[in-house]
Amino acid sequence: MENRFETFTVLVSRISRNIRKIKNQEMSDYNLRSSHISCLYYLYTSPGLTATDLCERCDEDKATISRALEYLQSGGYLEPESERRYRSPLVLTEKGAAAGKIIADKIDGVLEEVSEGLTEEERLAFYRSLTIISDSLDAIVNKD
Repeated sequence: MENRFETFTVLVSRISRNIRKIKNQEMSDYNLRSSHISCLYYLYTSPGLTATDLCERCDEDKATISRALEYLQSGGYLEPESERRYRSPLVLTEKGAAAGKIIADKIDGVLEEVSEGLTEEERLAFYRSLTIISDSLDAIVNKD
């Protein structure tokens, strides 16, 4: 393939942009943005995560997660178990759990839709390939 770089970078960028657009379109009625949606999803599917855990799961920096958690807490979606929010497990409120369920259901629907036309083996091979590419890029970026 002559245009490997262009094809790879354009497709990865397009996928990322479309994921962000879908998150924003689907949740605009709730005044939630992409980072809010990721936090609510992970807290719904894995209760008891800390802000540090969310940084890792969402692959976002501390400042982004901190702003998202502040917004979600002030909006009544979550509460920290203690005063030390960053190290304390975060608990979804009733409102947060309801939003988390909606988000998880929408994500499941999108994943079903984008997987149409792929066999289970093709999907597994695709994720395996993406993992290899991601790990290789991480290694290049993190060379000393």
